Amino acid sequence: MTRIDTRFAQLKDEGRKAFVAYIMAGDPNVESSLELMKGLPEAGVDVIELGVPFTDPMADGPTIQEAGQRALAGKMTLDKTLQMVRDFRAGDAETPIVLMGYYNPIYSRGVKRFLSEATEAGIDGLIVVDLPPEEDDELCIPAQEAGLNFIRLATPTTDDKRLPKVLENTSGFVYYVSITGITGAAAAQATDVGPEVARIKSQTDLPVIVGFGIRTPESAKEIAGIADGCVVGSAIVGEMASGARTEDVLAFVKSLADGAHSA
Repeated sequence: MTRIDTRFAQLKDEGRKAFVAYIMAGDPNVESSLELMKGLPEAGVDVIELGVPFTDPMADGPTIQEAGQRALAGKMTLDKTLQMVRDFRAGDAETPIVLMGYYNPIYSRGVKRFLSEATEAGIDGLIVVDLPPEEDDELCIPAQEAGLNFIRLATPTTDDKRLPKVLENTSGFVYYVSITGITGAAAAQATDVGPEVARIKSQTDLPVIVGFGIRTPESAKEIAGIADGCVVGSAIVGEMASGARTEDVLAFVKSLADGAHSA
C-alpha cells in the first residue's frame, strides 16, 4: 500500500472526506513554495498535489499557467521539484504527495531514471494528463510496478464506453474533472457532479475525488458531500499570486479543508 492508499483507508475508517490541495513547485520561488508545502498538513490537507512547471500546460487555466511561468522564470526544474519533496520528507514521512505534470520532462529524463528518483524522493503517485490509457505501457504500468499510484482523470465527456478503459489501470483514486475545459474556468455544480460521481463509483471501488471549479469553503463542502473528497488548486495558487503571506494562504487553505471535512 502507498501512503495514498493508507490515507484513504484512514479517512474511510473515520468517516471523513478528503481534502487535496494543489500547489505549483517553485512558485513564486523554491523557498516560498516549500514553506507553503510544509504548512499544508497542519492546515488540514490530506493529500498534496505538487505541480511540475512545464512550458505547454494544456490542461491548465491562466492562474496555474502563470504560476508555472513564474516558476520557470525562477529556474525551477524537475530536479529542484524532486529536491523540494526530499526536503519536505525530512520532516513529514506520512502525508501523501502526488506529482502532477506532463510527460515531456519525464520522457526527456528517461522513465526508468525518473521513477527511481521519484520513489527515492518520496513521491507516492503521478497524474500525467497527456498520456491516455492507450499509452499505459509507456509510464502507467512501470510506475505501478515501481510502487507508485497512477491516478487517472475522468471528465464529463468520459462516456460509459470509455470509462472502463480509463479505470482499467488507475490506482490510488480517480480524479473527476467537474467541468469541461481548463482549470479555474468555471464553478463546479454539485447537481451536475453528483450523478457523474455515482456513475464512476458504480464501476470502481477507488475513491472518487472531484476537482476544478472549487474556490470556497462552501463549495468544498458541497462537492465533498457528493464524492469522497475534493481538490482545490487555482484558488490556492491565486492567493499565492496575490502576494499574500504564507500564513494567510495557509489560513485560506484551512478554511477550505474545514469545509471539505465538514461534509
